[in-house]
Amino acid sequence: MHKIQTAETTEVDFKLEVETRKPKSWLKSVSAFANGIGGTLLFGVDDTGRVIGLDAIQEKADKISELIKTKIDPVPVFILTSKIIDEKEILSLVVHSGHNTPYYYSNDGNNIAYIRIGNESVQTNASMLNELILKGKGQTYDSLPTQYLKSDFSFTLFEATFRQQTNNRIEPKDYYSFGLTTIDNYLTNTGLLLADQSVLQHSRLFCTRWNGLTKGSIFDDAVDDKEFAGNLIYLLQSGASFCKTNTKIRWGKLADRRIEKPDYPERAVFEALVNSLIHRDYLILGSEVHIDIYDDRMTIISPGGMYDGRLIQNLDVSEISSNRRNPVIADVFHRLQYMERRGSGLRKIKDEYQKSVAYNQSFEPKFESSHSHFCITIYNLNFGIIENNKDSEDIIGKFNISSEVVNGALNGALNGALKVVFEFISLNEGCRKPLIAEKTTVPIKTIDKQIIKLRKMGKIEFKGADKTGGYYIKNL
Repeated sequence: MHKIQTAETTEVDFKLEVETRKPKSWLKSVSAFANGIGGTLLFGVDDTGRVIGLDAIQEKADKISELIKTKIDPVPVFILTSKIIDEKEILSLVVHSGHNTPYYYSNDGNNIAYIRIGNESVQTNASMLNELILKGKGQTYDSLPTQYLKSDFSFTLFEATFRQQTNNRIEPKDYYSFGLTTIDNYLTNTGLLLADQSVLQHSRLFCTRWNGLTKGSIFDDAVDDKEFAGNLIYLLQSGASFCKTNTKIRWGKLADRRIEKPDYPERAVFEALVNSLIHRDYLILGSEVHIDIYDDRMTIISPGGMYDGRLIQNLDVSEISSNRRNPVIADVFHRLQYMERRGSGLRKIKDEYQKSVAYNQSFEPKFESSHSHFCITIYNLNFGIIENNKDSEDIIGKFNISSEVVNGALNGALNGALKVVFEFISLNEGCRKPLIAEKTTVPIKTIDKQIIKLRKMGKIEFKGADKTGGYYIKNL
């Protein structure tokens, strides 16, 4: 039996039959596709993608057209065609992304708008609906005018930062051309977000450094916590400062030089903060961006999922097109040289990690989204490395490990205590566990576990008698 070579996704939905008594089962997907990036409904295909086929194909095609025209308001652009697969006829309904959002499913006087989240069509909440209404009007939240006059606010931080970043001064006319004010000098929401005075109470950043690998009580389990509110530049600078204060830069010595080994690439942290502040959904009132730093990772969570409803975890970040929820804010941050117009921030986060000395696949940044939030997780490159408490020099630096050992033998496969044990053996072939423990200060129980892992990986082997033999590098 033939199967469709795709799965139900943000852009594809399967329906076994053309349900006419309860058409909401598929009309909600028509609404969702029109409100999002468009999509295709395949009738006569089961949930697994198997082609079952339809009978009375013309009658059902006519019914689909009729129900869309009477139940979806406004009527979206769609193309309905029949296809024959393995002598079975199905219907393909292609719904185009609409400009007159929201597209409602109407029934018994009730109008409901749907959006596509992953492979589901879900009813919009208040902030999603407001966003669709703005989209239908050709507007975005950050471009909307407010009731506040520019003359009632100051912009000292914005102007000083612009001067510092570009070596140019902000002129009065720039406020309008940048989208911070209307022609009659009322502030837009972007203007309010860049004013020194905090008016938008949901422009906030909550930062916490947790003691360990999980959240707990702020009062008992947080090493440090701060809350910031107001100007976006202030939030960005405060967030970056909090991260710097609550992370470390270790260093190690190679044969020919000293290398810095920060817990997190500084540029990756900055890009994650910029992404979270610029692309968050400001229509979700009472919300804020959260930075949570654990021993092994940092998560930055912002309100609102992907602007087009797709799930970031299902996409290749190197190929994501620029589709901005807040284009005016993004443009201002580009002018401040905090970001590029191309929307390459997520790719840059990955690139910064891959350039790091300690990088391996286990440290690959993760990006996740839902309809309500976007989460960036980046990993502590030094987690598991044993420190020399006397001078903060890491164990690897203690033995003047050569660059050939670090970059050649390991080939990016090991990290933490596993790396320490491997590198000590590479310089002291024939050594035994007690010597490794004595010289590295790694606990003997930890060494036992790492030895087992290294032998399973084929990195080391034991040679000689049980009492006199030792460990050697294998297959380098």
